[in-house]
Amino acid sequence: MERPIKILVTKIGLDGHDRGARVIASALREAGMEVIYTSPWQTIEDVVSIAIQEDVDIIAISSLAYDHLIIPKLMEALKVEELDDKKVIVGGIIPKEDEEILIQAGVSKIFHPGETLESIVKNVKRLILN
Repeated sequence: MERPIKILVTKIGLDGHDRGARVIASALREAGMEVIYTSPWQTIEDVVSIAIQEDVDIIAISSLAYDHLIIPKLMEALKVEELDDKKVIVGGIIPKEDEEILIQAGVSKIFHPGETLESIVKNVKRLILN
């Protein structure tokens, strides 16, 4: 039997609004994924370290307060540690004008408010299984 998808759900920077991240973590767990959930206010170094220690398949970043703008630095740090094969997804309030910056940095998928939990779970599975 294959192991379940292993996903790190976290928040970086100063954004402490974690209700959405908790809901997503719960939905992913209920869908059979192994979820590592961190407290808010993680640094880039924290996220990279946890991704290494836990050997995750996906890193999910929740952002509601413009902390998504430091995600390109996270992508660079993952590359330095040879973790650029890890999928990174972002959910939250991401202005349209910033989406291209995140995609160019290597983000695999961006989720916006109003996305259903079913759709998020389906997309996460698709990222790994395809």
